[in-house]
Amino acid sequence: MTPFPTPDADFERRLARRLLEVLIRAALLLGMALLCYRVLAPFLPLAIWALIFAVIFHPLHLRVAARLGGRPGLAATLLVLLGVVAFVVPIGVLMSSLGDSIRTLIEAVQQNTLRIPSAPETVAAWPLIGGKLHAFWSRAHDDLPALVQSMQPKISDLASATLGFVASIGGGLLAFLGALVLAGIFLAFAENGASGCLSVFERVAGQKRGARLARLSIATIRAVALGVVGVALIQAILVGLALLVAGVPWAGALAAVVLVLGIAQIPAVIVTLPAIVWIWTRGGGTGEAIIYTALLLVSGMADNVLKPLMLGRGVDVPMPVILVGALGGMAAGGIIWMFVGATLLALAWQVFTGWVDENPDENLSPGG
Repeated sequence: MTPFPTPDADFERRLARRLLEVLIRAALLLGMALLCYRVLAPFLPLAIWALIFAVIFHPLHLRVAARLGGRPGLAATLLVLLGVVAFVVPIGVLMSSLGDSIRTLIEAVQQNTLRIPSAPETVAAWPLIGGKLHAFWSRAHDDLPALVQSMQPKISDLASATLGFVASIGGGLLAFLGALVLAGIFLAFAENGASGCLSVFERVAGQKRGARLARLSIATIRAVALGVVGVALIQAILVGLALLVAGVPWAGALAAVVLVLGIAQIPAVIVTLPAIVWIWTRGGGTGEAIIYTALLLVSGMADNVLKPLMLGRGVDVPMPVILVGALGGMAAGGIIWMFVGATLLALAWQVFTGWVDENPDENLSPGG
């Protein structure tokens, strides 16, 4: 006679069967997610940049589309063309100047036409590195070919890396242009995309909180883009164009340095002051030097005006939180992670402060 299963044994079997089913489904979903990531991984940086551009330009896109009679596709096309004219062309000019300067330097070293000025005697008095730097500088002034020959392996590696960087400039501009075009496609279908993203946030965090977190994410991306990257890019373009007009050598390279300094929240005066000194020491008219100095001073201090206007606007999070998240993200994974880090830290701040403000005992009666 077969004994009847006890209720506990039957419950354990059903629980084990359900748990096994859940694990199988989770494994299938995980495998599908990994495969999808492997397929989409080559396009993720381009797609993330395009999404960032779409979020930044969406308010402007709505206004332009309304002016055009409610045609989002035409408005997106016009914005893409405006982005090409406003950013791709100036960046291309500066990067072309950088590439020409690097090629000229390499050719001058190879053909022994580069002339190094004599080292000032004050350099030798510098602490720690003064003596070695003065000796190296003097050797380069006296016999540059012999110095290049003695450092041939290192110089060859440096030249190869430099030429590779110059060659990658065109690829970077094409990627930037591709991100703008893809952002235009996102903007043309922005209504459906925004509705889908909002549904995801509401599904994860609930209807009320999900909508608030979705708005916070959008506002944070715009704040970082405009207040950190946007200000640094505008300042780098202004400084670079001023350097080109003033005839300062290596204008493209100096503009790239200004861009990096601006993203790292370091004043551009580190670049503009030596350029101003060079302008006054090269000779020429005083009036011309005054004009160039004014251009460099104004362009170098543009972030002092732009940053308070752009950083943190419309974001219900303290500005230091956004700035720390942006800088920490950039240090962890590059410029794209600047947006990711700022958004994550802003969301975490919002969730944490919401948890602090919530009082689970507020609805309880005094008697318990």
